[in-house]
Amino acid sequence: MASPTSLVKRLLLGRPFRSDRLSHAVLPKRVALPVFASDAMSSVAYAPEQIFLALSIAGAGAYVYSGWIGLFIALVMIAVVASYRQNVNAYPSGGGDYEVATVNHGPAFGLVVASALLVDYVLTVAVSISAAAANIGSAWNLVDEHKVAFSLIAITLLAAVNLRGIRESGVAFAIPTYAFIFGIFGLVAYGLFRVFVLGDDLRAESADFDLIAEQPDLAGATLVFLLLRTFASGCAALTGVEAIANGVPSFKPPKGKNAATTLLLMGGISVVMFMGLIALAKITEVKMAENPVDLAGTPNGYIQKTLLAQLSQTVFDHFPIGFVYVTAVTGLILVLAANTAFNGFPVLGSILAQDRYLPRQLHTRGDRLAFSNGIVMLALAAMVLVVVYKADEHKLIQLYIVGVFVSFVMSQSGMIRHWNRLLRTERDSRARHRMRRSQAINAFGLLMTSTVLIIVVITKFTHGAWLSIVFMGMFYVLMRAIRKHYDKVSHELVPPDERPPLPSRNHVVVVVSKLHLPTLRALSYAQATRPDSIVALTVNVDDAETRALQAEWDRRRIPVPLSVVESPYREITRPIIDYIKSLRKASPRDVVTVFIPEYVVGRWWEHLLHNQSALRIKSRLLFEPGVMVTSVPWQLVSSESRDLDRFDDRMTPHR
Repeated sequence: MASPTSLVKRLLLGRPFRSDRLSHAVLPKRVALPVFASDAMSSVAYAPEQIFLALSIAGAGAYVYSGWIGLFIALVMIAVVASYRQNVNAYPSGGGDYEVATVNHGPAFGLVVASALLVDYVLTVAVSISAAAANIGSAWNLVDEHKVAFSLIAITLLAAVNLRGIRESGVAFAIPTYAFIFGIFGLVAYGLFRVFVLGDDLRAESADFDLIAEQPDLAGATLVFLLLRTFASGCAALTGVEAIANGVPSFKPPKGKNAATTLLLMGGISVVMFMGLIALAKITEVKMAENPVDLAGTPNGYIQKTLLAQLSQTVFDHFPIGFVYVTAVTGLILVLAANTAFNGFPVLGSILAQDRYLPRQLHTRGDRLAFSNGIVMLALAAMVLVVVYKADEHKLIQLYIVGVFVSFVMSQSGMIRHWNRLLRTERDSRARHRMRRSQAINAFGLLMTSTVLIIVVITKFTHGAWLSIVFMGMFYVLMRAIRKHYDKVSHELVPPDERPPLPSRNHVVVVVSKLHLPTLRALSYAQATRPDSIVALTVNVDDAETRALQAEWDRRRIPVPLSVVESPYREITRPIIDYIKSLRKASPRDVVTVFIPEYVVGRWWEHLLHNQSALRIKSRLLFEPGVMVTSVPWQLVSSESRDLDRFDDRMTPHR
């Protein structure tokens, strides 16, 4: 009979998969696109808004620059997508930017990339879920009033779906992602159709508001800085591109080719949606302010809707179902966009654990062949950020982008060195031409991403980017410390070349509290090991009980001497430890083996009533050199009905 915990686990996650089912967990392109590209495509729901919010500081007149900024961001996106198509073909193992940097720049640079990506994945979940709460809150006030609670529930559900396995999560997320793409394309196409074909005058609800500039009449270096900051904010549209490079092993063969094709589809769709929304926002004259009080002429109680909500409300003003549809699928895709991180973070964590930079538990697959520990860790970290920042995507997004562009830069520079290494040995002219072309693409990608990284650090450092850099540094130091620990342990455990000397003798001590069946079994087992000497040891905490034990010992004529140690302060553990230390001190080359009888119980509350003294003794003896501890189990009746599956569930670390 399974335990309640096991039943709940099976109900939520399903039955465990055999390891040989791993080959069936790979994804075709039509499913891989929504699984790995949902973050990059969904960023168009908030990246255009960030452009208009940043420009609003200089007033509505600065919106004239939005189109040009959008074009530059689209150019960077094309460069990054083209560059990563070279990455996935050259490194299809799933290490992504971490592997590229480690192989071509060295482990230290690889750790920098890993630290940046781990931070970025956590922020991806926090930002996407918070943005989803804001978009859904534009249509449903209840969500807007409880954004933190909504975000925590969404993260929990998303983690649960991913714990069921990558294939099931991919199928579950495919329909909403394609529904979002259909909704945004429909919104842009219908809006442009109404304006240029039907001649409708589309004006957003905020078009007639006056935007009060915080810093009017910007010019010169100040204006350039504002445009650079706006460009950096809009580059949020590029986040998530690297996820496909980290998820290549999840694609169906040929893995590299399918991943490259998926990258191309993702880039094309994202650029069209991104530029279409910016164009539609300019046409409808949307006004967005970082502080809504900067909007003059607003009615009492006005709540500023998101850019996408205003556009869909304007375009579908005579078709409210369209507004509801776009708002719903946008909120849903932003929730599911976090799935990109739930696929990337655990895989990267597994690779880092395999390289001994993270705890080894992150390398273990769970019942459904997902990296369950990594999924749980990511969910908890994102929840902390959501609570600390109160699910405010505008504050969270300031921490965003830095990590992903650090990985972009290190990856592209690593690819250039990769091609240089291959070109030194390649003699075929056609192959060299292909390598030179790929190298040129990566060089262009390096130029674009380096420029963006510099701009992001300069313009966003005081707005929160410094905190991301601090987190990256903390991850880097932590992973170096973990690797140092594992290396130290491995060094300690290496057997010497010469045969280690055997101990001179083995002295056995059987710990006795009462003369009952568990004690007799421990004595029999200890004698069966044929030690050089054997003694039964009891602690005198009650004179009457000790005398009764000695009398029973003599009556049964047990052939093992019973030694009694005094305990004037009624302690049990310390006198036993002192006695064993004395044996070791008398014969340092000898081994002392301690046999401890223990009860095997079947109910959780029975653990509180038994084995406490044995647990304390074992815990202390584990730190004594030259001392071996052996538990001798005695199964009580309650353990007979104990299901082994329940035992495994309780004793096995969570995966």
